[in-house]
Amino acid sequence: MNGYRPRIADIQLNKMLRRIGAVLIQGPKWCGKTTTAEQIAASTIYLDDPEKQKIYRQTAELNISALLQGNTPRLMDEWQMIPQLWDAVRYEVDHRKSEGQFILTGSAVPPKSDEIHHTGTGRFARLTMRTMSLFESGDSSGAVSMRWLFEKHDEQPRGIADIDLRRLAFLICRGGWPNSVGKDDEDALALAFDYYDAVVESDISRVDGIHRNAEMARRLTRSLARHQGAQVSLETIRQDMALNDEGSLGESSFTLYLNALKSIFVVDDLPAWNPNLRSKTAIRTSDTRYFNDSSIAAAALGVSPADLTQDLNTMGLMFETMAVRDLRVYADALDGRVYHYRDRSGLECDAVIHLRNGDYGLVEIKLGGNTLIEDGVKTLNALAEKIDTSKMREPSFKMVLTGVGEYPFRRTDGVYVVPIGCLGA
Repeated sequence: MNGYRPRIADIQLNKMLRRIGAVLIQGPKWCGKTTTAEQIAASTIYLDDPEKQKIYRQTAELNISALLQGNTPRLMDEWQMIPQLWDAVRYEVDHRKSEGQFILTGSAVPPKSDEIHHTGTGRFARLTMRTMSLFESGDSSGAVSMRWLFEKHDEQPRGIADIDLRRLAFLICRGGWPNSVGKDDEDALALAFDYYDAVVESDISRVDGIHRNAEMARRLTRSLARHQGAQVSLETIRQDMALNDEGSLGESSFTLYLNALKSIFVVDDLPAWNPNLRSKTAIRTSDTRYFNDSSIAAAALGVSPADLTQDLNTMGLMFETMAVRDLRVYADALDGRVYHYRDRSGLECDAVIHLRNGDYGLVEIKLGGNTLIEDGVKTLNALAEKIDTSKMREPSFKMVLTGVGEYPFRRTDGVYVVPIGCLGA
């Protein structure tokens, strides 16, 4: 492959700063938010600097505007440590009346605070960064771009993938953490476990200063890992903790633990898609459970690449989590969002990429092999037939996204079969 590539978020950040006064970059720790912001920032203040935290807090109490002075765009790294900065930046943007003034980065959504009084509408754009897609890490050639798919080509796609089953298992467990790319396999895999340990041991408590039991956090994440890619109720997950780990949480405590994981961008559920259908089939609107990165699920379950190659069912679920991450990254580049579809008849589609202009594509995610690909094609065609094209457009494309496979191709029925090692933005 071509090695490390620039992040798609780099391009998005530049676009946002051209049109608005401040940009909030949010996402999980270690995903590269600060690095992306530093590349364009003209001045920076690191609010988590242990030698200056006290000074920054005192300055914020006495003269918060002093923290905002500097060449623009000015980066306020880990801004949530001083929540009143939000209103201060919003006020400054209003009075400067100029674009590209501030970049705020944070690895946690701050809890509701008496020090935040304004939503920031019209002053802030929000950029959610994720871990690196396979295209960004150099593990996918990107020969088949999502933009190309939306352009509704009739010709055969080109490209070649270089990911076999063993390599795929490794990529699932390594994840898309920038620091792991380029390291030897053993160190790269260990970094994913380091991240997971930090989440359950400290980050889940530091997000709002409320102490949470690390063992309970491990039990919760293990249960979520067992149910990734499924539309299960929160009560089912809570009960699963008790059945499988001989311990559970009360309903209120369970909600607080789960919300903490969402606040630090560990959990990243997929919302339901609601198209116009020809029939009156009821659509299930529950979110689908996913982690931000497949390596978190692997670490929660304590599985290795070798374990996955011996259990293809589990590997298929893990691959789906990784594939959804990549689809979200590529959709972000097109101002799109990714959804999940499931109705009461049992018809389920893994991913629907929906753009702002109304175009959309249908995607089934499969490890590979003719039988699974045919199953995916049947699902895609069944859903396409249900959509009322008198009220909304036909899908721009239908694609089976596979984990393994050497070449992408377009079937005679128009369905694309694309290995994830060829997919890009």
